[in-house]
Amino acid sequence: MSRRRIAFAAIVAGLAVATVGSSVAIAQPKLPEPARVRVDFTATSITTRQAEGEAGVVGRKVGAEHPVRVASISKLVTAIAVMRLVDEGRIKLDRDISAYLGFPVRNPAFPDRPVTLRHLLSHTSGIRDSIDYLLPLDGSLETTLANPAVWHGGYKPGDYFSYANLNSPIIAATIEAATRERFDRLVAKKVLQPLRIDGCFNWGAGCSAGRRAQAVALLRNNGDLARDAAIGGQDPCPVLAASDGSCDLSRYKIGTNGSSFSPQGGLRISPQDLAKIGRLLLNGGRPLLSEKAFAEMTKMQWRYNGVNGDADNGYYRAYGLGVHIHSDSRGSIWIGHVGEAYALRAGLWVNPETRKGFAQYVTMVPAETPIGHCLETCP
Repeated sequence: MSRRRIAFAAIVAGLAVATVGSSVAIAQPKLPEPARVRVDFTATSITTRQAEGEAGVVGRKVGAEHPVRVASISKLVTAIAVMRLVDEGRIKLDRDISAYLGFPVRNPAFPDRPVTLRHLLSHTSGIRDSIDYLLPLDGSLETTLANPAVWHGGYKPGDYFSYANLNSPIIAATIEAATRERFDRLVAKKVLQPLRIDGCFNWGAGCSAGRRAQAVALLRNNGDLARDAAIGGQDPCPVLAASDGSCDLSRYKIGTNGSSFSPQGGLRISPQDLAKIGRLLLNGGRPLLSEKAFAEMTKMQWRYNGVNGDADNGYYRAYGLGVHIHSDSRGSIWIGHVGEAYALRAGLWVNPETRKGFAQYVTMVPAETPIGHCLETCP
């Protein structure tokens, strides 16, 4: 038998086949069941309401204790860290961030208008996601912001809402520059560890040993891996590698990048631990924030009036400082944040009036599924 025939025979032998008449059908591998998890909470209790499906691996049942990449809910946790620094007097919401970063940050169309943390946290900075907001490990935020395509030329900072992920790396670099601490370590120290949360940004500081191996692997609905491979417990590199392919975190320069730990969406946290963030919202920021800082974070910094922002067909109606503000079909107001990336849809919501809240997510959501808030339905 020729080498070609031997190779072909080996391939066929490794496949499950079924013969139907004269045709041969190759059996497709079984896909995991999508995960669907929900945790309800009050100011004093946390209850797992639903934990169904599999954690990205056939036969591995998902649990409310398993960490998952919660996408843009990360922005809320980033904001809490910022507000702790505001409380401590180490940073100011309305100061020109150029003073922290050491290089000018300006919309070229409005060179006399400073950009502040308030602008960045409320998505009114004039920044747009018109270029890739993920910087490589050796990337330069200063170089990125010098690109005119980053900026909206028609509106001054503070005048117009445009949701942009790039705001978050700028926030991260700013608080790094002010504290001289790496973003993931800073958030772990200021938010995660005080709340006894076993979570972290891009598998950096804050997660316990072995936590990564417990993660929910995020798959697309066709079974392709999106994030956090379950086999071996890790992906090749938890951050966007340097331009030469290196994944050496020692190359990360504090205050100059801001992107590598994905402050916009890289938080790995379980729904049970996410409920602890929700309880902080129900408790007026306690035990981490002052009453003043919490009120500033959760008040409407922007509200759509028909012309003052990109509302995305009603998806955005009001926004605080890293806080999504929305109403349900009955008119009740909820605060929290949504998450949508890598075929995951998620929501963390609290109702200040009823003093109840929930965290939930669904995986393997088809890309064509309409975007929702994971408030009354998910996705």
